[in-house]
Formats: sequence, structure tokens, C-alpha cells
Amino acid sequence: MSDSRRAFLLEVPPSPLPTGLAFLRQARFRLREDYYIKISRTLEMLSQEQVWWRPNEASNSIGNLLLHLCGNLRQWIVAGVGGAPDVRDRLREFAERDSRSKAELLALLEATLTEADAVLAQVEAELSRTQSDELLQRERQIQGFPQTVLDAIFHVVEHFSYHTGQIVYIAKLHEAGKVGFYDDRQLDVNKRTQEQ
Repeated sequence: MSDSRRAFLLEVPPSPLPTGLAFLRQARFRLREDYYIKISRTLEMLSQEQVWWRPNEASNSIGNLLLHLCGNLRQWIVAGVGGAPDVRDRLREFAERDSRSKAELLALLEATLTEADAVLAQVEAELSRTQSDELLQRERQIQGFPQTVLDAIFHVVEHFSYHTGQIVYIAKLHEAGKVGFYDDRQLDVNKRTQEQ
């Protein structure tokens, strides 16, 4: 997506999609493009110290949040939906302190998103092949609780969005006025064009 104002928008499909496929299309786009772009652009502006900064011991650093996103994504999608072994150590995600560089954190996030997207692509292919949303209603055991595939995917997208917002907020505390994703002037032009 070379047009930066389109970087966070998903194009309308040429014809209506079945609900399950539309849901997966949106989930995959949000995870691998929208949220990832926001996180990676935010990290570019920060120092190693800022990535691991925490306002107090009860709060998380951006580094911890990135480890947490990877753990959650792997547990819920790669293992929970995809069937890979669940090797998550959730407590460690929050216990780490300045142990990984920005580049390492971003590489881990990208690799985990790639693994998760491959699982979601398989789900999408099965929905297309069967012309049924039945797969989305299949039960999986995740964190010891029964979840449907749809519930697991929805949870991950919502969870990822929530923590992306926290990461951006922490970055804005450090780099006031430098963190932004939209050109408000362009949004105003688009609005005026639609009103005409």
C-alpha cells in the first residue's frame, strides 16, 4: 500500500462476500497490516530505553506488551486454532526487563503474525472450499476453556487492537507530537469530496 492515507483502510470487495469470509478478511487485514503498521512506525521513533520504560512496577512497558501480543497470538491462533503445541509462558511476557532490542521485538512480532496469518489463511481456504461457516463454530480448548474458532479470532483481533492503542499512547508520552498515522487535512478533503 503505497498510498499512506489508504494504509489503514480495507478496500470494498468487488462483490459481497459470505459473512465468514468477510470476517476473516477483516481480521487478517487488521492484524497483519493496520495494527502491525502502527506498531512498527511507533517503534521507529523510540529509543531502546523508551521501549522498556514503565511508569511504575504495576504497569507494562512497550517491550512487555509486544511479548504479550506474541504470546496471545501464538496461544489463541497458532496453537488454539491451528493445532500447534501451546508453549506460552504468560508470566515471562510481563517479567522481562530490557532483554530484547527493538529489532528483535519487531522480528518476533512479524514472525508470529506470519504464523498466525498462515493459520487464518487455512481457515479462509476451508470456508471457501466448503462454502460454509461451520468451521468458525468448531470448538477449541484455549487456556483451558472451550471457545469457538470465531470467538478465538475475534478475541485476538480485539486484544491486539487494545494493546496497539496502549503502545501508541506510551509512545506519545515519550514523543509528543511525533506519533501520528493520519493526515487530518486529507481526511477533511475526503469528507468535503463526499459531501459534494
